[in-house]
Amino acid sequence: MSTDTETHQAGQAGQTETWFEAAKKIYPMATHGKFRRIKWGLLFLTLGIYYFLPFIRYDRGPDAPSQAVLVDMENRRAYFFFIEIWPQEVYYLTGLLIIAAVALFLMNAVAGRIWCGYLCPQTVWTDLFLWVERKVEGDRRERMALDKEPLSFGKVRKRITKHFFWLMIAWWTGGAWVLYFNDAPTLVWQLLTFQAPMVAYVWIAILTSTTYLLAGFMREQVCIYMCPWPRIQAALTDEKALNVTYLWDRGEPRGSLKQNRKLAEQGMPAGDCIDCYQCFQVCPTGVDIRKGMQLDCIQCGLCIDACDNVMTKIGKPTGLIGYDTDENIQRRIEGKEPVYEIVRPRTIIYAAVIVLVGAIMLFTLLNRDFADISVLHDRNPVFVELSDGSVRNGYTVRLSNKRLHSRSFMLHVEGMPPNTSVEAIGVDTSFAGRPILEVGPDTTREVRVLVTSPGWEKLPPSTPVTFRITESVMGEVVTAKDTFKAPDRP
Repeated sequence: MSTDTETHQAGQAGQTETWFEAAKKIYPMATHGKFRRIKWGLLFLTLGIYYFLPFIRYDRGPDAPSQAVLVDMENRRAYFFFIEIWPQEVYYLTGLLIIAAVALFLMNAVAGRIWCGYLCPQTVWTDLFLWVERKVEGDRRERMALDKEPLSFGKVRKRITKHFFWLMIAWWTGGAWVLYFNDAPTLVWQLLTFQAPMVAYVWIAILTSTTYLLAGFMREQVCIYMCPWPRIQAALTDEKALNVTYLWDRGEPRGSLKQNRKLAEQGMPAGDCIDCYQCFQVCPTGVDIRKGMQLDCIQCGLCIDACDNVMTKIGKPTGLIGYDTDENIQRRIEGKEPVYEIVRPRTIIYAAVIVLVGAIMLFTLLNRDFADISVLHDRNPVFVELSDGSVRNGYTVRLSNKRLHSRSFMLHVEGMPPNTSVEAIGVDTSFAGRPILEVGPDTTREVRVLVTSPGWEKLPPSTPVTFRITESVMGEVVTAKDTFKAPDRP
């Protein structure tokens, strides 16, 4: 029978068939324990870094910005303490993205979605918003009761207070982001006096609204519906990865505390789970972990804390919910000892990739040049034969100075006979026949260079040459290769 027919018949019978179920509001209950303390510690650490890092100073010398972490769009620079990144070094961004992706894979291989449960920005800001909500409106039962109450002054006051603090957090979140793109103290003053660029106000408004909506209203829906990582993680995980797991071999059959005690006294099977639903009520995404692995579960560990607290109160061993593997549950049923294999081929490969990419980035960073040279040979004509028999080649030489101060470079052409002359058009300063080229701070200079070989020199039709520039103070050397063209003489 087709779906249309079934729907039609259901309608004739006076029944309605729904294809969409509205999201139910979740009221996570507060809990305490080891994993809650870890989450608080990571929340203060990550938000502390995010909010206050722009105000840390780092002395880079004169004419250089003193902000430790800065993305200077105007001058095309990115700074991270002693590291300076230029626009042409986009491969560093590629390397960081590779490391970030593989680090996620490594976290997943070790302990499932620990990124989602502890470090994801959505989780961190949702935790902060929930803390404000509890402080203003109360815990789970109080919030549920408040939603059912008729409109009153007290209810309006609590809602206004809560949303005010939410907006303040969201506003500072957006404001902190733009501080990474300009000198933080200066931009703060400009924002307060309404002298900041309009783009700063636009981005603050965008990030304020998105933080307010995602952390205040959409919360678990972002994790369940919008984020692709749960689907990717489910495809990457294996049977040896630690995940937040309900030990059903110990907890089943579940029942009330009195019921299970009676069963135990009668010598009948009785699990440790007393069906208190504390694990479900503390879950920020509304997951009942006892139903097994679910895409909705962000594995934050709060259900572990809630269950351990209950087990302690009723005199049972803790760990009914914990980080474990399905493989170990089966091993315990078979009377075997659990096995934890954190170090295995998958985790070794992920760690090796991170180390390799990091080493490559570090090597290129430590050995990069602060100057650059490129050479373009004239195409028409490729050479000029002068009246005295000399042969001249023309080149366009481009010099780049990546420092924030002016620098002088001495130009030398290697690979030609000793009597070869090198002339830089418009450059009067030279040393031992080698032009001295001045390049301004953080600029590029193009120079027309003429290389002339005496007529008595017998040269092949193409001679490899190397253009070498040597910085006058630090002695930095950069080279570029090209060729010197000459007539094919018998």
